[in-house]
Amino acid sequence: MNKIGIIGGMTPESTILYYKILNDLASKNFGSKHSAKVMIHSMDFGLISELQSAGDWDSLNSIIADAAKDLERAGVSCILIGANTMHLCQPYAQTKVSIPIIHVAEATVKAIQEKGLRKVGLLGTKYTMEKDFYTSVLTKHNIETLIPNQENRTIVHDIIYNELALAIFSESSKQEYLKIINRLREDGAEGIILGCTEIPLLIAQNDVSIPVFNTTEIHAKAGFAYAQK
Repeated sequence: MNKIGIIGGMTPESTILYYKILNDLASKNFGSKHSAKVMIHSMDFGLISELQSAGDWDSLNSIIADAAKDLERAGVSCILIGANTMHLCQPYAQTKVSIPIIHVAEATVKAIQEKGLRKVGLLGTKYTMEKDFYTSVLTKHNIETLIPNQENRTIVHDIIYNELALAIFSESSKQEYLKIINRLREDGAEGIILGCTEIPLLIAQNDVSIPVFNTTEIHAKAGFAYAQK
């Protein structure tokens, strides 16, 4: 396989998941002794989160683009930004490299289409839920997106930044998420996008009665498939 580049560290917990998924795929496809060819450019999440809070997306664009250029120079075949939120920077970064930066929402759309769904709920950071960089991709493919109300968006966001990003996984937070997911289901969601790469550390398919879309796994599989070309 060709090398896969990951812009990681946002957070380290989710980057670990990407690395594990890719190596599991290599073992499954090539034999138990094989591992994936991966290069990780790890960010300082403290700086990233500060710039997010300040709304300084110009600086974030430059940081992600520089990381992408470093990975391209290192010889990777494609790049995965290991955070749903940071795909806000994907369009800009893509203009700075000639290799594909695989968009997590585009990969997720394909998984939703395979299930034949037309209306899904979206959980993620407030940036992912409230800005249109993610939902616009779904809309382009005629998929309607439901997001939690403002109070519940705050709950989802705060759990991500104050707990999941710090490897804190509590039963009470899981139950909060499940209540929010159930509300989205009652509002008509046919499936739920776990639109933050840390959420699958808390919520799994067997916790939910409708399909859930683990974007970390979906994204990693898309990168692995591309690296076979």
